[in-house]
Amino acid sequence: MVGGLAREADVTFALEIAGLHKAFGGLPAINGVTLAVDAGERRLIIGPNGAGKTTLFNLVTGDLAADAGAVRLFGQEVSRLMPFQRAHLGLARTYQIITLFGRDTLEHNVVLSLLGLAPERWQAFRPLARYGHLRAAARRVLQTVGLEQLAGRPIGEVSYGERRRLEIAMALAQQPKLLLLDEPFAGLSREERVAMKQLVAQIPREVTVVLIEHDMDTALELAERITVLHYGSVIVEGSRAEVVADPKTKEVYLGD
Repeated sequence: MVGGLAREADVTFALEIAGLHKAFGGLPAINGVTLAVDAGERRLIIGPNGAGKTTLFNLVTGDLAADAGAVRLFGQEVSRLMPFQRAHLGLARTYQIITLFGRDTLEHNVVLSLLGLAPERWQAFRPLARYGHLRAAARRVLQTVGLEQLAGRPIGEVSYGERRRLEIAMALAQQPKLLLLDEPFAGLSREERVAMKQLVAQIPREVTVVLIEHDMDTALELAERITVLHYGSVIVEGSRAEVVADPKTKEVYLGD
């Protein structure tokens, strides 16, 4: 069965998707997707523009409601859960389009991400400077992505590549068990792509990583298994060598 769902029943996957469907205006965006990602795995999801990659992520996080099918995180059915409830189960993500508070500092952006899961909640009349323990945690996270020296700088004064790294820092700050990265290499220079590869490769193995990338050559070396989407369906899945050699991959993705 596609995605390994026919494995032994006692195996708990980090992410399991079964028969997932989503249509917009009668047009299927996700058409019966079934896949399973092992805990600690590095999974790459590729496909041409319009293949349904980001829509699939939105269904996993709960930003979109599926028309049919199931999503399980670490064995728990989450299809009816809100995004914040899925986050509390250990799910975090980044977005293809950067979503940051542009007038605030790098440190404060990370503090806000930490507040999303903290026992205390953000209060409009309480300055972020009052959250001392979260500020310290934010500094530690920024250090892991090489941005600690920019902690007090406004978002508008840092480069695009640094903003991309900040997004990953904000996701990692939540100590996820499953991290979804939506085209983290998009718009980066060659040097920035090298730095981003190193950053993703250093994510601890206790964090399962599922990565969307349009440029297959950029992300191939990061993945252990690859899933190819086309018109919302899984058409190929396997190891790097198997996917690159498959005629269907060459036909729909490589243009051969």
